[in-house]
Amino acid sequence: MSAFSYSEAPWPVREDIPQAYQAYWQKLARPGSWWTGTERVAIAAESRNALECEFCRARKQALSPYNFEGAHRSDGDLPAVAVDAVHRIITDQGRITQAWVNNNVDEGMTKEAYVELVGVVVTVFSIDEFHHALGLPVEKLPTPEAGEISSYRPAVVSEDIGFVPTVPADGNVGNEADLWDGLRAANVFRALTLVPQTFKDWRAIANVQYLTFEGMGNLVKDATRAINRMQMELVAGRVSSINECFY
Repeated sequence: MSAFSYSEAPWPVREDIPQAYQAYWQKLARPGSWWTGTERVAIAAESRNALECEFCRARKQALSPYNFEGAHRSDGDLPAVAVDAVHRIITDQGRITQAWVNNNVDEGMTKEAYVELVGVVVTVFSIDEFHHALGLPVEKLPTPEAGEISSYRPAVVSEDIGFVPTVPADGNVGNEADLWDGLRAANVFRALTLVPQTFKDWRAIANVQYLTFEGMGNLVKDATRAINRMQMELVAGRVSSINECFY
């Protein structure tokens, strides 16, 4: 996949940003822990379809999103349960429930597969929104690579938060020793850790779009950022409010 050109961007783009994006597209194309390369790219494509899905728009206005029938705009490359999950995450994530996640398991999508799907969706969406903010077209999705999934699951998980198991704050041991330093990790960091590689892939993008885990301890200004920390948090808070992110 050739590097995307930011020459037409209205503002300069730091070099580490497109570098991180290109690295992510390469990872996306490869088999993951629970989805093949073809399926992972299809998940990314569905995250874009969801933005133009008339069924999703109508369901968003419904009193209950779980008693509303119809068909998603879809490329047809994924099981229906996966397509619905992608579209809900993009268009109506505030009404996702534990019962729905559990029902997806009954429909054949494990919680491990769901976590990897969530990671792909939110990472691709973050990259795409970066382009939208600059008035640029989104990047072409990569060509999938062949290979087998790893089916890797961390040895130490907990069900103390959220709708899915996660690596606990003190579970950064063994193969997961590089997830974070020390015995403290915010719940939002733990959210994708049932699939550690998915967490690491998301973290690489968060590092350049926001701050590294270490950089979050700097409450003044990072020398590599154009605005100071207070300005960053003001923007982040406003965006979160508009997106109804209550975390």
